[in-house]
Amino acid sequence: MVRTLFNKLFNIRDKTFLAEPKSFRQDTCVQDKLACASAQAQDQAGAEEELISDSVDLAALFYSLLFPTRSNDTGGVANNLEKAVMGDVEHALMSPQDVADKVLKLPSKLAELGRRLKDESVDIKVLVEEIHDDPVLSVEVMKLCNSPVFKRGDREVTSLQQAFVQLGRDQLRRLVTTCMVREMIVIKPIYYRRFGLQIWRHSMQVAYLASELATELSDQDPDTAFLLGLLHDVGKIAIFKMLLDEFQLAEPGEQPSSWLFRQVMTSKSLSLSALLAQCWNLPRCFESSLSQLANLDSKPTETLAALVWRANLISECSMLYHGKKLDEPCLARLLIDADLSRDEFEVLHKKLKEI
Repeated sequence: MVRTLFNKLFNIRDKTFLAEPKSFRQDTCVQDKLACASAQAQDQAGAEEELISDSVDLAALFYSLLFPTRSNDTGGVANNLEKAVMGDVEHALMSPQDVADKVLKLPSKLAELGRRLKDESVDIKVLVEEIHDDPVLSVEVMKLCNSPVFKRGDREVTSLQQAFVQLGRDQLRRLVTTCMVREMIVIKPIYYRRFGLQIWRHSMQVAYLASELATELSDQDPDTAFLLGLLHDVGKIAIFKMLLDEFQLAEPGEQPSSWLFRQVMTSKSLSLSALLAQCWNLPRCFESSLSQLANLDSKPTETLAALVWRANLISECSMLYHGKKLDEPCLARLLIDADLSRDEFEVLHKKLKEI
């Protein structure tokens, strides 16, 4: 009974292949173009040559970066590893507080320190001392201060006091928040480059882009947009911790290999992000925006969610294009969704590569 309900929930069939589900990008001509291009490539180069676009699932762009499609893609049939992970995710969705308490715990002083950094009445010297009390936080903040994206001017920042003067409270608040959220990504070094680093870079890129887009709109708070962008993928972080646990129990060499897994993870990770925001008692707008983002059948209508949706798409395009997984026709179509010209994308792409 439980197995039947689980299989029905995830649309898993042991011996039946499923028709590919509808992407939230509803223009079906994209898939037609890709299919046509793929057929032409096979005619010209033979069966061993694959079009770059074939390695990208338009309904699950980020997971295409981590788990590109291969010739042995099982389509709508989940393997044992994928079934185990999806079972873990379903349990997490039913008991998100367990995840918030044990798997992905938000740093307890994040909200308080963020509030004090924003409060103009709090003396800078007091704030510097508070950050200095956490040596790891101090070092990470200094690194970000001197990174290509956040550095201001030619002089290297050598102290937190100088960082306050050079960057200002708002910018420093974002950097401190970034460093504290990063503490949640604690995974084995062997997997960090493959999984954790990619997720973290994507979260940083979305946070940066969301704050930049919010700055263009007078009615949106760039700090809120930055934090939402930073936290929008906490569900992915939790899921990949579950995946690493399941790797220990899986058959040697078993890997995620179906578009079913990629698309379920895309949807479920955002739902989990919304639930975690609620468990962490974040402002109501975070849960609301993340819930809208979890609906892949439509573009969000709420302004803050729409900002992060657009920032997310631009980041995914940049990371896939940098990894040579997007050809020009596919990129051009995605940039239409992102409301971005090719020249505008190139400017942002150069900046994002520095993150």
